[in-house]
Parts: sequence; C-alpha cells; structure tokens
Amino acid sequence: MKNIEHNTKIRNIAIIAHVDHGKTTLVDLMLRQSGVFRLNQEVDERVMDNMDLEKERGITIAAKNCSVLWKDVRINILDTPGHADFGGEVERSLSMVDGAILLVDAAEGPLPQTRFVLRKALESGLKMIVVINKIDRKDARPKEVLDEIYNLFIDLEAHEKDLDFPVLYAVGRDGIAQKTLEEPGKDLSILFDTILDSVPAPVYNTAEPFQMLVADLDYSDYVGQLAIGRVFNGSARCNDNLVCIKEDGKTIPIKVTKLQVYNGISIEMVDEVHPGDIIILAGIENVSIGDTICNESVPKALPRINVDEPTVSMNFTMNTSPFAGEEGTYVQSRKIMERLRRETLQNVGIQMEEASDSDTYIVKGRGEFQMEILLETIRREGYEVSVGRPQVIFKKRDGQTVEPIEHLYIDCDEAHIGIVTEKISQRKGQMLNMVNHGTGRVRLEFTIPTRCLIGYRNEFLTDTRGTGIMSSYLKGYEEFRGEFKSRLTGSLVADRKGAAAPYALENLEARGALFVKPGDLVYEGMIVGEYSRDGDLNVNAAKGKKLTNMRSSTCDDNIILKPVMPMTLGKAITFIRDDEMVEVTPKSIRLRKKILAADGRKGSRPRGQKAVEEEEEE
Repeated sequence: MKNIEHNTKIRNIAIIAHVDHGKTTLVDLMLRQSGVFRLNQEVDERVMDNMDLEKERGITIAAKNCSVLWKDVRINILDTPGHADFGGEVERSLSMVDGAILLVDAAEGPLPQTRFVLRKALESGLKMIVVINKIDRKDARPKEVLDEIYNLFIDLEAHEKDLDFPVLYAVGRDGIAQKTLEEPGKDLSILFDTILDSVPAPVYNTAEPFQMLVADLDYSDYVGQLAIGRVFNGSARCNDNLVCIKEDGKTIPIKVTKLQVYNGISIEMVDEVHPGDIIILAGIENVSIGDTICNESVPKALPRINVDEPTVSMNFTMNTSPFAGEEGTYVQSRKIMERLRRETLQNVGIQMEEASDSDTYIVKGRGEFQMEILLETIRREGYEVSVGRPQVIFKKRDGQTVEPIEHLYIDCDEAHIGIVTEKISQRKGQMLNMVNHGTGRVRLEFTIPTRCLIGYRNEFLTDTRGTGIMSSYLKGYEEFRGEFKSRLTGSLVADRKGAAAPYALENLEARGALFVKPGDLVYEGMIVGEYSRDGDLNVNAAKGKKLTNMRSSTCDDNIILKPVMPMTLGKAITFIRDDEMVEVTPKSIRLRKKILAADGRKGSRPRGQKAVEEEEEE
C-alpha cells in the first residue's frame, strides 16, 4: 500500500526465555557495551531487576523497558519474566515489539516457559532471533539444543518463514556473542547488528491518526499516573487534546502534560513522539491496560491486549484475629479492596471480584507463586489480610467438569527417580517421557492436575535433597481426574490466648512438628504445629510448669527444643486446608482456623478426650 512506511530509526524487541536462562544478565551487558554507562561507573548486577523482591529472589517479576543506541538506531528492549505465573507480563510486552530474542540455556535446552513464550511470539507474528546462551558450561550441548529448538518450532506449527531464524551463541555473563561455535566472539556487536538486520522496523500508515496502545501503567508522586505503550500511527505533542477509548467503547478526554521516552534505563523529555516509539504519557487518569489513546478529532481503537484466563483463585479478607491492627497500618476491608483493585489495573494477569460475603474478595491469577508475590508485596506496604488456600478454577464442558492440566518437567538425579515418580502418581500424574543423557541426571515429563501440584514444590525439594528442578506450563483443560487429599496430617490448635511456654512445647513435640517458639504469642484457634495424625487436636501451648517447694536433682534441667523451621508465605498458603487461613501482617505469618472458637469447629477434640471415650466404652 502506498501509505505504508517504516521508521528505520527504531527497533522494538523483547527478550524471552525460561527462568534463569540469563535474560536480565544479557540486558546488563547490552547496556554496558552500548555506552549507556560510563566505563568507570559502578552499576549493580541485574540492574533491570529493581524491585526488592526481584533482588532477593533473583528472578524477574515485572517486565521492564530500556533502550540502547546502536549505529544511530534506537533499540527499545523489553526484559520479560521467565516464570510461568507471570505470563501476563510477557503477553502485554509482546504487544509493543516487532521481534524477540529467544534465549535458551546451552545445557538445559527448551523448558516449559520457553514453549509458552515462543507460542505467544509466533501467534503475534514476531521475527525471532535464537541465542543459545551459557555455551561455556561444562555440560553444554549446543548442537543438540539447537535441534530441540527446531523441533519446538515445528511442534508449535510455525510457518516455514519462521524457521528461517538467525542463530547466535553467547556467554551472556561475559558479554560475548558469536555466529558459530568455532569462531570465538569478542563482544555483543554481532548481536546488535543481527537485531538491526533481522528485526523489521516499525510499520505505520501515514493516513491514520495518532494511535497508542496502553501496555503498562505506573505512578509518579510528582506527575500522577503514567501510561506506557507503543505509538502505532501518527504523532503527538505535549498538551495535545487526546481521548482514551475504554473497553466498552466510551471515550474519555485527556490532556497530556509530559511526553517521555526511554534513554538507557532512565527516561527523557521529548516535544514530539513518532510511530514506533515506546513512550510514557504523564498526567493521565482513568486509563487501563489495553485502552487506546488517540486524537480527539478521529477516535479509532486498536485491538485490545488479550491474555490467558486465570487458573487459580484465593479468598482475601480482613484480619479478624485477636492481634488484628497491632502490626499493620491498613486493616480495613475498604483499604484492602482499593489495593487489590489497583493491582488489577497494573497487572493484566490478576482479576478480582467481590464474594457474597461483603468483606471477602476473590483474587484470580496464574498460580500460587503469583499469589505469594502479591501477598508479600502488600504486606510490605503495611497491609494486614487473611487468605485461604489457593483453589483451582474448574470449568463445565459438554456437561462435564474439566480442570486445568499442567505439563510438568522435572530434572533430578537418577537416584531420586523412584520417589519422584511415586509422589507424582499419587497426585494423579501421568508420565509422558523420560530422557537420560548419561550425565547422572534424568529429565521426566508428566501431565498433572494443577490442584495436585499445589504444595508439592517444597516436598519435591526435600525428596531430591534440594538438587531437583521442577517447572510446568498450562497444557489445557481435561476431564476431572478424581479426588486428591492435599494433606494426610492434622493441626495442633491452641485453645487459649497467651505466650508459648517451653514446658508445654516440650510435651507437644511428640505430637508433631511445631511452628512456634517459646515466647511467641498465641491465641485460641491459632495453629501452633502439624499434628502427626489426621484430624485436629486442641492443645494448651501456654501451659507452664507448676511451682512447688519440693526439690530434686533433675527438676530444674534446661529444656532443649528442636529448632523451628521459619514459616514462609509460600509454605503457609500451600500447607493450610480448606477450613484454615493464613494471617499475613508486615511482621508475622500465622496459621489459624477460619472459626477460632473450638466449640464452633467440627472434627477437633481436646487432648485426652479419646482416652476418656475408650474408658467409658469399657
């Protein structure tokens, strides 16, 4: 068409890969070698992971934007998460780019998230560049991995033109890329040149008005809400009169106070933006991800961003324990609702709806890990909440109940094959494949219901002595595979308020594993340990030793208790059962019963009750 043109001064590209395959490290070296940082400038490792949780856990949670300048061409780079639970971040990022770098570990090869992100990229029609990273590993097998990548493209029914992708080999940590395994590389210049040669320049229609698709939201204390997205057509200047087209087609007039673009990892002010630019509009209210911002005179919407449906839900409610309000700043139900609603605006993978109970909110997402990150984020902001166990979202198909099924990949030592396959089969898993490369480690593939996978990760790490690697992606929905009991043990439940006493805890150690230490405050209905048998047992964790004037040589011996494993959010939300909750505050993580009073709970009994019943029967 005669009105179609290309903006040759811009390239937009995303870096996609499985978790821990080196995306953020590669972006670090691209920023350094393109001249973003001075030679003597001190910069933190993984500079794009700027959230506290990202630095602590060593993973990317939210997609980030940056840009580099190479041969007078601005390359906008989007660093995406590698964990399957944050797939919504990948999907919205792909809406802003024309190409993608598929990064694959030279030893591990394509893994579940590799398949997920590649499928999304191919559906978006992006030009692919394959980079096989970490070729310096002792167990690297780049030739076999390249064959696996071709097989993955074919398995995803890629078109013939998609199979004609450039292949580079890299050591991202050292900032080296090369075209062949034999020819040693010196820097990343080959990667930059390949991006300019292979990734198409942004296409736009000169006859169309200004159109921008909002792909991300942020907030500034100085200028208010920020809308981030790509300009598809036309141009805009500061103080232009624009409109925002919502999902229902309604238009809201807006006025832009600032126009900004990315320059390295920072942003800079510009007077005008052009097609292909990834920009930041400041001073905009009531904008959602997926909205179109365009000229007031010619409002024309772009296709909205579509993401996969959530598979897991959790109930969030206000904290009603006796310790409510002692550690947090925001306790009210209204404050929790406002915070969750704000999260749905910024995170396309999260949905929220109100339950029949006015103080309860149902939050839906991709997995329990995404829920754990959300909980950890809001507790650090000063919120107190109580949450239930993650529940899988079932569907009805042709009158039958279907459930989400995961394609599970496990990499473990040969010695642990037996225990792993036994545990997976107990959880309704079915083995698909087993590959042994002769290195002492084995790769296993299963299909398993999502609900049966919840809570298995910690158990898996224990079974494999911390050496196993487990990852999965959503395969689809299949018929319900039958009931599965998430936990065979019960709970030790405190029957009164007080401080945990060493004397009481010593006597309770024989009943199961404890969650509290001497001096910890407990209350009626709080879970203080895991009971070794099925059912719950009400216990007095605050019972002290009776004082008498009698003396003996052993009465004052020191009480030595077993160390208590600190309770983490991830462990807590997968440990509880349906009648239990996790109390989350900025300083504490406590387990509790939904009904605190022992009289209102079924299936619980005080200590000694069973023995009394047996005596009566005799």
